[in-house]
Amino acid sequence: MNRRSSFNSASRQPTRTGSYTPSIRSLTRRVPTLSSAEQGNDEATTSADHAINEEIEEIKRYEDFTTIDWVQDAAREQLRRKARRQEKAGFFEREGGIGWRRKLWDSYDAGQAWIVVTIVGSAIGLNAAFLNIVTEWLSDIKLGHCTTAFYLNENFCCWGAENGCPEWKRWSGFWLWNYILYILFATIFAFTSARLVKSFAPYAAGSGISEIKCIIAGFVMKGFLSAMTLLIKSIGLPLAIASGLSVGKEGPSVHYAVCTGNVISRFFDKYRRNAAKTREILSASAAAGVAVAFGSPIGGVLFSLEEMSNYFPLKTMWRSYFCALVATAVLAAMNPFRTGQLVMFQVKYDRSWHFFEILFYLIIGVFGGLYGAFVIKWNLRVQAFRKKYLKSYPILEATLLAVITAIICYPNMFLRIDMTESMEILFLECEGGHDYDELCDRKNRWRMIFSLAIATIIRTLLVIISYGCKVPAGIFVPSMAIGASFGRMVGIFVQHLHESFPSSAFFAACQPDVPCITPGTYAFLGAAAALSGIMHITVSVVVIMFELTGALTYILPTMIVVGVTKAVSERFGKGGIADRAIWFNGFPFLDNKEEHTFGVPVSQVMTSNVVILPATGLELRNVERIMAENKYQGYPIVEDVGSKILLGYIGRTELRYAVDKAKREQLAPAHAKCYFTPSPSRPPTTPSSSMPAVTFDTIAATSAQMRLDLSRFIDSTPLSVHPRLPLETVMELFKKMGPRVILIEYRGRLTGLVTVKDCLKYQFKVEAQENPRDEHALDEGQERVWSVMKRVAFWFDGRLNDIRTKLRIDRHQGIELVSPTSQGSSLERSRYSSDDGTSVELENRAERESAGG
Repeated sequence: MNRRSSFNSASRQPTRTGSYTPSIRSLTRRVPTLSSAEQGNDEATTSADHAINEEIEEIKRYEDFTTIDWVQDAAREQLRRKARRQEKAGFFEREGGIGWRRKLWDSYDAGQAWIVVTIVGSAIGLNAAFLNIVTEWLSDIKLGHCTTAFYLNENFCCWGAENGCPEWKRWSGFWLWNYILYILFATIFAFTSARLVKSFAPYAAGSGISEIKCIIAGFVMKGFLSAMTLLIKSIGLPLAIASGLSVGKEGPSVHYAVCTGNVISRFFDKYRRNAAKTREILSASAAAGVAVAFGSPIGGVLFSLEEMSNYFPLKTMWRSYFCALVATAVLAAMNPFRTGQLVMFQVKYDRSWHFFEILFYLIIGVFGGLYGAFVIKWNLRVQAFRKKYLKSYPILEATLLAVITAIICYPNMFLRIDMTESMEILFLECEGGHDYDELCDRKNRWRMIFSLAIATIIRTLLVIISYGCKVPAGIFVPSMAIGASFGRMVGIFVQHLHESFPSSAFFAACQPDVPCITPGTYAFLGAAAALSGIMHITVSVVVIMFELTGALTYILPTMIVVGVTKAVSERFGKGGIADRAIWFNGFPFLDNKEEHTFGVPVSQVMTSNVVILPATGLELRNVERIMAENKYQGYPIVEDVGSKILLGYIGRTELRYAVDKAKREQLAPAHAKCYFTPSPSRPPTTPSSSMPAVTFDTIAATSAQMRLDLSRFIDSTPLSVHPRLPLETVMELFKKMGPRVILIEYRGRLTGLVTVKDCLKYQFKVEAQENPRDEHALDEGQERVWSVMKRVAFWFDGRLNDIRTKLRIDRHQGIELVSPTSQGSSLERSRYSSDDGTSVELENRAERESAGG
């Protein structure tokens, strides 16, 4: 951990001894005495403060990879409201009363949130319907085409037919030619998707759920929710799904939904300038994204509550519900499948279950937990390999993965088709004429069990290597498809047992002449188990699966399966794949679902050597030198360097703004003195009225010396705690209140500060000590894999050059694959590349992080 240098190396640090004792001031907000002048700021001062505050906020909007201070954001919002009321008072009031225009404006301002969520929900529903239609057509075009209308997929071309129709034809009657075309289409789709992502919107790659969790918590990632990311995500997602890669569109649906909410809310000034209100819209959009992905509005709200948001008040839940309702209603009105279903794998069950089946439900639950633990562990290793060796070849990687997937999957009937279509088939009951390649045929049961087992194993391996490649990719539906394959396999086996031993006491609950076992319900429960295992969510999974089936009788089996999955998953590690991705990428995120017991005071984690600013006498050139020497995001203000009596805190953006404006408008010389405390001629101000804005009306300039009064820039009430306060309590403060930095003071003297990154570094250090790993062996294994890949690439390149020579085609430059270990530290010095925009290392970001976090 980088230690911050002191403002004066010769300054004496207060001695910390065992005499530190907790006191009533363990948690304080340093509030000065308010004067009557403070309580009654005039309208001109408030307007000026508001104007400068807006200028500073405009600058802050372009500060990437920083953290929002929710405490200061709330204070600025109070200032905006006061200034807005004063600006409109004279216009709206008429003859001493409130006119109709004021009432109309107040009504519009109060209902603006509902207008925004309505527009956002409608846009998300329309986009979801478009993506469903395009994805189905692209997935079917790999297998054949419609002779009556080329733009129709197989379902629409053969509307009303059960098992195909003459109008839908394969590309050829020759099996090998169909196989080649299948691989060719998959290659083109994957290449196009990866090229679009790399060229126009690198942030459109992946699922986006882990990054959105951090953004909602207050981490700024410029461009991740932009209009270009939304466009490329919407175009590249159907191509990635249709390429046959083992990725899904339900996870990225959360990303494009949140992008939609962010883009639309920016048209409203109320949300463009207020991060807290934008957070409400983003949470509501995430709920709508899950709602349209699974046709489950209530499940979407619960998913946003359980997985996405660390701050979810009742108001946000109500707006999330309304947004999900609107999005689902628009999707239902569009009716993309022309069946009245919101998703392809929606199904209804009219038969009940038996208590003896609980034994097999437990087996499915254990599978879900083991599947989640296995995939999370090995996918993170693949991600580490990808980040170290393949980050320069994102397009080649995605294209080769699509080719390998197409070659492997085409021979298997359950892997060849789209995953949502396969789930639809596996969920169905055998009765009613529904059959797919003799899935329900009694004589083919063992062949089906073997085929489903192979599909489960192969799909699991493909998910491990495919999830994380640089195309829009989710893991919800691939996991559900794997769980459905395993569940259907178990269901067929149980059905075989019942028919082999119908008179057994174990099956005594079965009625004669009535189907006893429904294999489709086992597939349904397997999908729920796999989804819960990979994401470590429970309640939202149960509600989503219930809304998919509408079967009240299967709520209890679903709860049993998900409960067992959760118990098994927690045995192998905390957090789902989205939480582990946050840890892997090093994002500054404290999960409110985690509980820690470190047993240490915050003084053991805090940064003691802090860059501080004395309240009086510091020259302007020294201020500029301090900011040039480091990239810290803020500086504590002390009475003097010797005593270190804490007076306040000033952010880097506010300080830079004040210095630039003083030099530009006041022509302040380099030797001008900066004062961070109010002058005697003007009483101090409080954050509730004017913090952190500033005016330069009181700046006094003389021919000999200029005094710069910067007191209105500082936060005179920074959050401060006692050095002996437990670290767990400080982490709770970060989670609940969301400050950027917490200062540590003892009897009024600054002793250090702590940020979220300091807490995370200590947490990672403790976890590394408790669970040591042999990284050297893992690195050697990755290097061996990379060597094999290089040899294969060189052999393939040599064969291509031989073919070019025979055909008299100019030889191009051969493939150059270089191991990062032979490149020195060039790759290590790069924080992120255009194709790996979300991979930001915590240690590297810490070098840019300030005393303010």
